[in-house]
Amino acid sequence: MVLAQLGGSISRALQQMSNATIIDEKALNDCLNEITRALLQADVQFKLVRDMQNNIKKIVNLDDLAAGHNKRRIIQQAIFNELCKMLDPGKPSFTPKKGKTSVVMFVGLQGSGKTTTCTKYAYYHQKKGWKPALVCADTFRAGAFDQLKQNATKAKIPFYGSYMESDPVKIAVEGVERFKQENCDLIIVDTSGRHKQEVALFEEMRQVSEATKPDLVLFVMDSSIGQAAFDQAQAFKQSVAVGAVIVTKMDGHAKGGGALSAVAATKSPVIFIGTGEHMDEFEVFDVKPFVSRLLGMGDWSGFMDKIHEVVPMDQQPELLQKLSEGNFTLRIMYEQFQNILKMGPIGQVFSMLPGFSQELMPKGQLDSTNPKLMNDSRIMRIARGSGRQVRDVMEMLEEYKRLAKIWSKMKGLKIPKKGEMSALSRNMNAQHMSKVLPPQMLKQIGGMGGLQNLMKQMGSSKDMMGMFGGGDK
Repeated sequence: MVLAQLGGSISRALQQMSNATIIDEKALNDCLNEITRALLQADVQFKLVRDMQNNIKKIVNLDDLAAGHNKRRIIQQAIFNELCKMLDPGKPSFTPKKGKTSVVMFVGLQGSGKTTTCTKYAYYHQKKGWKPALVCADTFRAGAFDQLKQNATKAKIPFYGSYMESDPVKIAVEGVERFKQENCDLIIVDTSGRHKQEVALFEEMRQVSEATKPDLVLFVMDSSIGQAAFDQAQAFKQSVAVGAVIVTKMDGHAKGGGALSAVAATKSPVIFIGTGEHMDEFEVFDVKPFVSRLLGMGDWSGFMDKIHEVVPMDQQPELLQKLSEGNFTLRIMYEQFQNILKMGPIGQVFSMLPGFSQELMPKGQLDSTNPKLMNDSRIMRIARGSGRQVRDVMEMLEEYKRLAKIWSKMKGLKIPKKGEMSALSRNMNAQHMSKVLPPQMLKQIGGMGGLQNLMKQMGSSKDMMGMFGGGDK
Protein backbone atom coordinates (compact mmCIF):
# COMPACT_ATOMS: atom_id res chain seq x y z
CA MET A 1 0.00 0.00 0.00
CA VAL A 2 1.31 3.43 -0.91
CA LEU A 3 1.72 6.11 1.75
CA ALA A 4 2.17 3.36 4.35
CA GLN A 5 3.73 5.74 6.88
CA LEU A 6 0.86 8.23 6.58
CA GLY A 7 -1.73 5.46 6.80
CA GLY A 8 0.00 3.95 9.83
CA SER A 9 0.10 7.32 11.64
CA ILE A 10 -3.61 8.02 11.01
CA SER A 11 -4.61 4.47 12.01
CA ARG A 12 -2.64 4.75 15.25
CA ALA A 13 -4.30 8.09 16.06
CA LEU A 14 -7.76 6.55 15.55
CA GLN A 15 -6.80 3.49 17.59
CA GLN A 16 -5.55 5.61 20.50
CA MET A 17 -8.83 7.50 20.48
CA SER A 18 -10.77 4.22 20.41
CA ASN A 19 -8.79 2.98 23.42
CA ALA A 20 -9.62 6.13 25.42
CA THR A 21 -12.03 5.49 28.30
CA ILE A 22 -13.97 8.69 27.62
CA ILE A 23 -14.32 10.40 24.24
CA ASP A 24 -14.19 14.04 25.24
CA GLU A 25 -12.81 17.25 23.73
CA LYS A 26 -9.26 16.31 24.73
CA ALA A 27 -9.44 12.85 23.11
CA LEU A 28 -10.82 14.39 19.91
CA ASN A 29 -8.16 17.14 19.82
CA ASP A 30 -5.34 14.65 20.49
CA CYS A 31 -6.57 12.48 17.61
CA LEU A 32 -6.95 15.41 15.19
CA ASN A 33 -3.53 16.84 16.15
CA GLU A 34 -1.87 13.50 15.35
CA ILE A 35 -3.67 13.28 12.00
CA THR A 36 -2.78 16.90 11.22
CA ARG A 37 0.88 16.22 11.97
CA ALA A 38 0.85 13.13 9.74
CA LEU A 39 -0.76 14.99 6.82
CA LEU A 40 1.67 17.91 7.06
CA GLN A 41 4.60 15.46 7.10
CA ALA A 42 3.14 13.96 3.91
CA ASP A 43 3.40 17.47 2.40
CA VAL A 44 -0.35 18.13 2.23
CA GLN A 45 -1.02 21.86 1.98
CA PHE A 46 -1.47 23.58 5.36
CA LYS A 47 -4.75 25.29 4.37
CA LEU A 48 -6.31 21.98 3.31
CA VAL A 49 -5.29 20.36 6.59
CA ARG A 50 -6.54 23.30 8.67
CA ASP A 51 -9.89 23.35 6.82
CA MET A 52 -10.26 19.60 7.32
CA GLN A 53 -9.62 19.93 11.07
CA ASN A 54 -12.14 22.78 11.42
CA ASN A 55 -14.79 20.92 9.41
CA ILE A 56 -14.44 17.82 11.59
CA LYS A 57 -14.83 19.88 14.75
CA LYS A 58 -18.01 21.45 13.34
CA ILE A 59 -19.45 18.06 12.39
CA VAL A 60 -18.45 16.35 15.65
CA ASN A 61 -19.96 18.60 18.30
CA LEU A 62 -19.53 16.41 21.37
CA ASP A 63 -21.81 18.60 23.52
CA ASP A 64 -24.72 18.20 21.10
CA LEU A 65 -24.41 14.43 20.78
CA ALA A 66 -27.03 12.71 22.87
CA ALA A 67 -26.15 9.81 25.15
CA GLY A 68 -26.02 6.51 23.32
CA HIS A 69 -24.37 7.88 20.19
CA ASN A 70 -21.26 6.03 19.09
CA LYS A 71 -18.85 8.98 19.24
CA ARG A 72 -15.91 6.94 17.99
CA ARG A 73 -17.81 5.93 14.85
CA ILE A 74 -19.05 9.48 14.22
CA ILE A 75 -15.50 10.85 14.50
CA GLN A 76 -14.06 8.13 12.26
CA GLN A 77 -16.79 8.73 9.65
CA ALA A 78 -16.14 12.49 9.73
CA ILE A 79 -12.39 11.94 9.21
CA PHE A 80 -13.12 9.51 6.35
CA ASN A 81 -15.49 11.99 4.64
CA GLU A 82 -13.11 14.94 4.97
CA LEU A 83 -10.13 12.99 3.58
CA CYS A 84 -12.30 11.88 0.64
CA LYS A 85 -13.36 15.48 0.05
CA MET A 86 -9.71 16.57 0.05
CA LEU A 87 -8.74 14.03 -2.64
CA ASP A 88 -11.87 14.10 -4.80
CA PRO A 89 -12.00 16.64 -7.66
CA GLY A 90 -15.71 15.92 -8.06
CA LYS A 91 -15.74 14.90 -11.72
CA PRO A 92 -15.05 11.64 -13.57
CA SER A 93 -12.72 11.21 -16.55
CA PHE A 94 -13.30 9.65 -19.97
CA THR A 95 -13.40 5.85 -19.79
CA PRO A 96 -12.42 3.76 -22.84
CA LYS A 97 -14.95 1.16 -24.00
CA LYS A 98 -13.86 -2.34 -24.93
CA GLY A 99 -14.33 -3.08 -28.64
CA LYS A 100 -14.53 0.60 -29.62
CA THR A 101 -11.30 2.28 -30.75
CA SER A 102 -10.02 4.92 -28.32
CA VAL A 103 -6.87 7.02 -28.71
CA VAL A 104 -5.13 8.00 -25.45
CA MET A 105 -2.27 10.51 -25.54
CA PHE A 106 0.28 10.66 -22.72
CA VAL A 107 1.97 13.96 -21.80
CA GLY A 108 4.34 15.02 -19.02
CA LEU A 109 7.79 16.26 -18.12
CA GLN A 110 10.89 14.17 -18.84
CA GLY A 111 11.75 11.91 -15.92
CA SER A 112 8.18 11.52 -14.68
CA GLY A 113 8.03 7.87 -15.75
CA LYS A 114 5.80 8.56 -18.76
CA THR A 115 7.07 5.83 -21.12
CA THR A 116 6.96 3.14 -18.41
CA THR A 117 3.48 4.31 -17.41
CA CYS A 118 2.27 3.99 -21.02
CA THR A 119 3.19 0.31 -20.96
CA LYS A 120 1.66 -0.22 -17.50
CA TYR A 121 -1.59 1.39 -18.71
CA ALA A 122 -1.60 -0.86 -21.81
CA TYR A 123 -0.76 -3.96 -19.76
CA TYR A 124 -3.52 -3.22 -17.22
CA HIS A 125 -6.14 -3.03 -19.99
CA GLN A 126 -4.71 -6.01 -21.86
CA LYS A 127 -5.29 -8.19 -18.77
CA LYS A 128 -8.92 -7.06 -18.78
CA GLY A 129 -9.54 -8.05 -22.40
CA TRP A 130 -8.63 -4.92 -24.36
CA LYS A 131 -6.44 -5.04 -27.47
CA PRO A 132 -3.94 -2.21 -26.77
CA ALA A 133 -1.10 -0.87 -28.92
CA LEU A 134 1.73 1.61 -28.26
CA VAL A 135 2.99 4.42 -30.50
CA CYS A 136 6.29 6.15 -29.69
CA ALA A 137 6.01 9.80 -30.83
CA ASP A 138 8.90 10.85 -28.57
CA THR A 139 11.70 11.91 -30.92
CA PHE A 140 13.29 14.32 -28.41
CA ARG A 141 14.82 11.88 -25.92
CA ALA A 142 17.54 9.53 -27.14
CA GLY A 143 16.58 5.96 -26.37
CA ALA A 144 12.86 6.66 -25.91
CA PHE A 145 11.85 4.30 -28.73
CA ASP A 146 14.24 1.60 -27.49
CA GLN A 147 12.71 1.82 -24.01
CA LEU A 148 9.14 1.61 -25.29
CA LYS A 149 10.07 -1.23 -27.67
CA GLN A 150 11.67 -3.21 -24.83
CA ASN A 151 8.72 -2.66 -22.48
CA ALA A 152 6.13 -3.48 -25.16
CA THR A 153 7.96 -6.65 -26.26
CA LYS A 154 8.15 -7.87 -22.65
CA ALA A 155 4.41 -7.25 -22.16
CA LYS A 156 3.58 -8.71 -25.63
CA ILE A 157 1.91 -5.49 -26.77
CA PRO A 158 2.21 -4.32 -30.43
CA PHE A 159 4.15 -1.09 -30.91
CA TYR A 160 5.10 1.44 -33.58
CA GLY A 161 7.97 3.91 -33.88
CA SER A 162 10.89 4.95 -36.06
CA TYR A 163 14.65 5.40 -35.71
CA MET A 164 14.81 7.56 -38.86
CA GLU A 165 11.76 9.86 -38.73
CA SER A 166 12.23 13.01 -36.63
CA ASP A 167 8.72 14.43 -36.98
CA PRO A 168 6.66 13.26 -33.96
CA VAL A 169 3.38 14.30 -35.60
CA LYS A 170 4.01 12.09 -38.64
CA ILE A 171 4.95 9.08 -36.45
CA ALA A 172 1.87 9.57 -34.27
CA VAL A 173 -0.51 9.76 -37.27
CA GLU A 174 1.05 6.73 -39.00
CA GLY A 175 0.99 4.65 -35.82
CA VAL A 176 -2.61 5.50 -34.97
CA GLU A 177 -3.77 4.72 -38.53
CA ARG A 178 -1.93 1.39 -38.60
CA PHE A 179 -3.44 0.19 -35.31
CA LYS A 180 -6.92 1.37 -36.28
CA GLN A 181 -6.65 -0.87 -39.36
CA GLU A 182 -5.54 -3.72 -37.08
CA ASN A 183 -8.69 -3.20 -34.96
CA CYS A 184 -6.85 -2.29 -31.76
CA ASP A 185 -9.36 -0.75 -29.35
CA LEU A 186 -6.86 1.17 -27.18
CA ILE A 187 -4.14 3.10 -29.05
CA ILE A 188 -1.68 4.77 -26.67
CA VAL A 189 0.53 7.61 -27.96
CA ASP A 190 3.67 8.42 -25.96
CA THR A 191 4.86 12.02 -26.56
CA SER A 192 8.08 13.90 -25.84
CA GLY A 193 8.84 15.40 -22.45
CA ARG A 194 11.26 18.13 -21.41
CA HIS A 195 13.23 18.88 -18.26
CA LYS A 196 10.96 21.88 -17.65
CA GLN A 197 7.74 23.40 -18.94
CA GLU A 198 8.63 25.33 -22.11
CA VAL A 199 6.99 26.68 -25.25
CA ALA A 200 8.50 24.00 -27.56
CA LEU A 201 7.07 21.18 -25.43
CA PHE A 202 3.55 22.60 -25.32
CA GLU A 203 3.57 23.42 -29.06
CA GLU A 204 4.61 19.88 -29.94
CA MET A 205 1.92 18.41 -27.67
CA ARG A 206 -0.70 20.66 -29.29
CA GLN A 207 0.34 19.56 -32.81
CA VAL A 208 0.27 15.84 -31.95
CA SER A 209 -3.11 16.31 -30.25
CA GLU A 210 -4.60 18.10 -33.28
CA ALA A 211 -3.29 15.42 -35.65
CA THR A 212 -4.40 12.33 -33.69
CA LYS A 213 -7.56 13.76 -32.05
CA PRO A 214 -7.21 11.71 -28.84
CA ASP A 215 -10.28 10.71 -26.84
CA LEU A 216 -8.29 11.27 -23.65
CA VAL A 217 -5.11 13.19 -22.79
CA LEU A 218 -3.38 11.74 -19.71
CA PHE A 219 -0.91 13.86 -17.77
CA VAL A 220 1.80 11.78 -16.02
CA MET A 221 3.29 13.43 -12.95
CA ASP A 222 6.06 12.50 -10.50
CA SER A 223 4.68 12.44 -6.92
CA SER A 224 7.99 13.63 -5.43
CA ILE A 225 7.20 17.25 -6.44
CA GLY A 226 4.52 17.40 -3.72
CA GLN A 227 2.51 20.63 -3.56
CA ALA A 228 4.21 21.93 -6.74
CA ALA A 229 1.89 19.50 -8.53
CA PHE A 230 -0.80 22.20 -8.53
CA ASP A 231 1.15 24.60 -10.79
CA GLN A 232 2.35 21.81 -13.06
CA ALA A 233 -1.10 20.29 -13.55
CA GLN A 234 -2.59 23.74 -14.21
CA ALA A 235 0.06 24.57 -16.84
CA PHE A 236 -0.53 21.35 -18.76
CA LYS A 237 -4.33 21.74 -18.57
CA GLN A 238 -4.08 25.22 -20.09
CA SER A 239 -1.96 23.96 -23.00
CA VAL A 240 -3.72 20.73 -23.93
CA ALA A 241 -7.10 19.28 -22.95
CA VAL A 242 -5.84 17.13 -20.05
CA GLY A 243 -8.70 14.84 -19.05
CA ALA A 244 -7.06 12.91 -16.22
CA VAL A 245 -3.81 12.44 -14.28
CA ILE A 246 -1.61 9.48 -13.38
CA VAL A 247 0.66 10.05 -10.37
CA THR A 248 3.87 7.99 -10.47
CA LYS A 249 6.56 6.94 -7.98
CA MET A 250 4.16 6.75 -5.04
CA ASP A 251 6.34 4.12 -3.40
CA GLY A 252 8.49 5.62 -0.68
CA HIS A 253 7.88 9.31 -1.43
CA ALA A 254 6.87 11.37 1.61
CA LYS A 255 5.41 14.03 -0.69
CA GLY A 256 2.85 11.65 -2.24
CA GLY A 257 0.00 12.99 -0.13
CA GLY A 258 0.88 16.54 -1.16
CA ALA A 259 0.88 15.61 -4.85
CA LEU A 260 -2.50 13.86 -4.68
CA SER A 261 -4.20 16.68 -2.78
CA ALA A 262 -2.63 19.34 -5.05
CA VAL A 263 -3.85 17.61 -8.21
CA ALA A 264 -7.34 17.29 -6.73
CA ALA A 265 -7.29 21.05 -6.07
CA THR A 266 -6.93 21.60 -9.85
CA LYS A 267 -10.18 19.62 -10.34
CA SER A 268 -8.27 17.00 -12.35
CA PRO A 269 -9.28 13.39 -11.65
CA VAL A 270 -6.41 11.06 -10.72
CA ILE A 271 -7.26 7.71 -12.30
CA PHE A 272 -4.13 5.58 -11.62
CA ILE A 273 -1.11 5.68 -9.33
CA GLY A 274 2.24 4.03 -10.00
CA THR A 275 3.50 2.18 -6.93
CA GLY A 276 6.79 0.72 -8.20
CA GLU A 277 8.89 -0.10 -11.25
CA HIS A 278 7.31 -3.45 -12.13
CA MET A 279 4.53 -3.79 -14.68
CA ASP A 280 1.87 -4.76 -12.15
CA GLU A 281 2.77 -2.05 -9.62
CA PHE A 282 0.03 0.14 -10.98
CA GLU A 283 -3.38 0.55 -9.39
CA VAL A 284 -6.66 2.28 -10.04
CA PHE A 285 -7.08 5.39 -7.91
CA ASP A 286 -10.60 5.49 -6.52
CA VAL A 287 -10.94 7.97 -3.66
CA LYS A 288 -13.21 6.07 -1.23
CA PRO A 289 -11.41 2.69 -1.36
CA PHE A 290 -8.04 4.50 -1.23
CA VAL A 291 -8.96 6.46 1.93
CA SER A 292 -10.56 3.35 3.42
CA ARG A 293 -7.26 1.48 3.02
CA LEU A 294 -5.33 4.49 4.33
CA LEU A 295 -7.39 4.33 7.54
CA GLY A 296 -6.86 0.57 7.88
CA MET A 297 -10.52 -0.12 7.04
CA GLY A 298 -9.62 -2.20 3.98
CA ASP A 299 -11.32 -2.49 0.61
CA TRP A 300 -13.37 -5.68 0.48
CA SER A 301 -14.73 -5.00 -3.02
CA GLY A 302 -11.23 -4.52 -4.44
CA PHE A 303 -9.94 -7.60 -2.65
CA MET A 304 -12.76 -9.76 -4.01
CA ASP A 305 -12.31 -8.39 -7.52
CA LYS A 306 -8.69 -9.54 -7.31
CA ILE A 307 -9.75 -13.00 -6.11
CA HIS A 308 -12.38 -13.37 -8.85
CA GLU A 309 -9.82 -12.35 -11.47
CA VAL A 310 -7.32 -15.07 -10.65
CA VAL A 311 -8.94 -17.83 -8.55
CA PRO A 312 -11.41 -20.14 -10.35
CA MET A 313 -14.85 -20.17 -8.72
CA ASP A 314 -14.63 -23.87 -7.81
CA GLN A 315 -11.37 -23.28 -5.90
CA GLN A 316 -12.57 -20.36 -3.77
CA PRO A 317 -14.28 -22.33 -0.94
CA GLU A 318 -11.18 -24.56 -0.64
CA LEU A 319 -8.88 -21.51 -0.48
CA LEU A 320 -11.05 -19.89 2.20
CA GLN A 321 -11.11 -23.10 4.23
CA LYS A 322 -7.31 -23.00 4.34
CA LEU A 323 -7.45 -19.34 5.33
CA SER A 324 -9.83 -20.07 8.18
CA GLU A 325 -7.57 -22.76 9.63
CA GLY A 326 -4.62 -20.35 9.80
CA ASN A 327 -2.26 -23.09 8.61
CA PHE A 328 0.10 -22.03 5.85
CA THR A 329 2.56 -24.69 4.69
CA LEU A 330 5.12 -24.54 1.91
CA ARG A 331 2.94 -26.94 -0.10
CA ILE A 332 -0.08 -24.64 0.23
CA MET A 333 2.14 -21.76 -0.85
CA TYR A 334 3.27 -23.78 -3.87
CA GLU A 335 -0.32 -24.55 -4.86
CA GLN A 336 -1.58 -20.98 -4.46
CA PHE A 337 1.50 -18.93 -5.34
CA GLN A 338 0.73 -18.51 -9.02
CA ASN A 339 -2.75 -17.19 -8.21
CA ILE A 340 -1.39 -14.85 -5.53
CA LEU A 341 1.26 -13.47 -7.89
CA LYS A 342 -1.40 -12.75 -10.52
CA MET A 343 -3.25 -10.60 -7.96
CA GLY A 344 -0.36 -8.11 -7.92
CA PRO A 345 2.16 -6.98 -5.28
CA ILE A 346 1.47 -8.70 -1.95
CA GLY A 347 1.43 -5.51 0.13
CA GLN A 348 -0.99 -3.84 -2.29
CA VAL A 349 -3.40 -6.79 -2.20
CA PHE A 350 -3.41 -7.32 1.55
CA SER A 351 -3.81 -3.64 2.32
CA MET A 352 -7.37 -4.29 1.08
CA LEU A 353 -8.05 -6.39 4.19
CA PRO A 354 -9.62 -4.46 7.09
CA GLY A 355 -7.21 -4.06 9.98
CA PHE A 356 -4.16 -4.83 7.86
CA SER A 357 -1.20 -2.48 8.13
CA GLN A 358 1.57 -2.21 5.56
CA GLU A 359 3.91 -2.02 8.52
CA LEU A 360 3.28 -5.74 9.05
CA MET A 361 5.22 -6.38 5.83
CA PRO A 362 8.89 -6.45 6.86
CA LYS A 363 11.55 -5.88 4.25
CA GLY A 364 15.18 -6.85 4.12
CA GLN A 365 16.78 -9.78 5.85
CA LEU A 366 15.06 -12.82 7.26
CA ASP A 367 13.57 -12.18 10.66
CA SER A 368 15.99 -13.77 13.10
CA THR A 369 13.27 -14.06 15.73
CA ASN A 370 11.35 -16.60 13.60
CA PRO A 371 12.28 -20.24 13.99
CA LYS A 372 14.36 -21.65 11.12
CA LEU A 373 12.30 -23.69 8.67
CA MET A 374 15.29 -25.72 7.52
CA ASN A 375 19.01 -25.89 8.21
CA ASP A 376 21.75 -24.53 5.96
CA SER A 377 22.74 -27.88 4.46
CA ARG A 378 19.14 -28.55 3.38
CA ILE A 379 18.91 -25.09 1.82
CA MET A 380 22.10 -25.81 -0.15
CA ARG A 381 20.76 -29.22 -1.29
CA ILE A 382 17.52 -27.59 -2.50
CA ALA A 383 19.52 -24.91 -4.36
CA ARG A 384 21.70 -27.53 -6.08
CA GLY A 385 18.75 -29.77 -6.91
CA SER A 386 16.67 -26.96 -8.40
CA GLY A 387 19.59 -25.37 -10.25
CA ARG A 388 19.14 -22.09 -8.37
CA GLN A 389 21.35 -19.82 -6.27
CA VAL A 390 21.26 -20.23 -2.46
CA ARG A 391 19.98 -16.65 -2.16
CA ASP A 392 16.96 -17.60 -4.35
CA VAL A 393 15.99 -20.32 -1.86
CA MET A 394 16.50 -17.86 1.02
CA GLU A 395 14.29 -15.28 -0.70
CA MET A 396 11.60 -17.92 -1.24
CA LEU A 397 11.67 -18.79 2.48
CA GLU A 398 11.55 -15.11 3.38
CA GLU A 399 8.47 -14.68 1.18
CA TYR A 400 6.92 -17.73 2.79
CA LYS A 401 7.38 -16.22 6.26
CA ARG A 402 5.81 -12.96 5.12
CA LEU A 403 2.83 -14.76 3.63
CA ALA A 404 2.41 -17.06 6.62
CA LYS A 405 2.29 -14.01 8.90
CA ILE A 406 -0.41 -12.43 6.73
CA TRP A 407 -2.48 -15.60 6.38
CA SER A 408 -2.35 -16.10 10.15
CA LYS A 409 -4.35 -12.86 10.49
CA MET A 410 -7.25 -14.65 8.78
CA LYS A 411 -7.37 -17.46 11.35
CA GLY A 412 -10.85 -17.81 12.75
CA LEU A 413 -12.69 -16.85 9.54
CA LYS A 414 -15.87 -18.97 9.69
CA ILE A 415 -16.70 -20.60 6.35
CA PRO A 416 -20.39 -21.25 5.60
CA LYS A 417 -21.18 -24.93 5.08
CA LYS A 418 -22.51 -26.31 1.83
CA GLY A 419 -26.14 -25.28 1.40
CA GLU A 420 -25.81 -22.24 3.67
CA MET A 421 -24.28 -19.95 1.07
CA SER A 422 -27.39 -19.04 -0.92
CA ALA A 423 -29.36 -18.34 2.27
CA LEU A 424 -26.55 -16.20 3.63
CA SER A 425 -26.24 -14.24 0.39
CA ARG A 426 -29.97 -13.45 0.51
CA ASN A 427 -30.05 -12.42 4.14
CA MET A 428 -26.57 -11.01 4.62
CA ASN A 429 -26.30 -8.18 7.13
CA ALA A 430 -23.78 -6.82 9.62
CA GLN A 431 -24.98 -9.27 12.31
CA HIS A 432 -24.14 -12.23 10.07
CA MET A 433 -20.81 -10.76 9.02
CA SER A 434 -19.80 -10.11 12.63
CA LYS A 435 -20.06 -13.87 13.23
CA VAL A 436 -18.00 -14.66 10.13
CA LEU A 437 -15.08 -12.28 10.74
CA PRO A 438 -12.29 -13.00 13.25
CA PRO A 439 -12.70 -10.91 16.47
CA GLN A 440 -9.40 -9.04 15.91
CA MET A 441 -10.44 -7.96 12.42
CA LEU A 442 -13.89 -6.90 13.66
CA LYS A 443 -12.26 -4.75 16.36
CA GLN A 444 -9.94 -3.10 13.82
CA ILE A 445 -12.93 -2.20 11.61
CA GLY A 446 -14.55 -0.45 14.55
CA GLY A 447 -16.92 -3.12 15.88
CA MET A 448 -20.50 -3.52 14.69
CA GLY A 449 -20.84 0.18 13.89
CA GLY A 450 -17.74 0.17 11.70
CA LEU A 451 -18.88 -3.03 9.95
CA GLN A 452 -22.31 -1.56 9.19
CA ASN A 453 -20.61 1.51 7.74
CA LEU A 454 -18.24 -0.64 5.66
CA MET A 455 -21.13 -2.66 4.21
CA LYS A 456 -23.02 0.56 3.47
CA GLN A 457 -20.00 1.87 1.54
CA MET A 458 -19.88 -1.35 -0.49
CA GLY A 459 -23.49 -0.84 -1.53
CA SER A 460 -24.62 -4.45 -1.37
CA SER A 461 -23.85 -7.80 0.19
CA LYS A 462 -23.47 -9.58 -3.15
CA ASP A 463 -19.81 -8.63 -3.51
CA MET A 464 -18.96 -9.83 -0.04
CA MET A 465 -20.79 -13.11 -0.45
CA GLY A 466 -19.12 -13.60 -3.82
CA MET A 467 -15.92 -14.15 -1.88
CA PHE A 468 -17.54 -17.20 -0.25
CA GLY A 469 -18.67 -18.63 -3.59
CA GLY A 470 -22.27 -17.54 -2.94
CA GLY A 471 -24.49 -14.90 -4.49
CA ASP A 472 -25.77 -14.75 -8.05
CA LYS A 473 -23.69 -16.46 -10.65
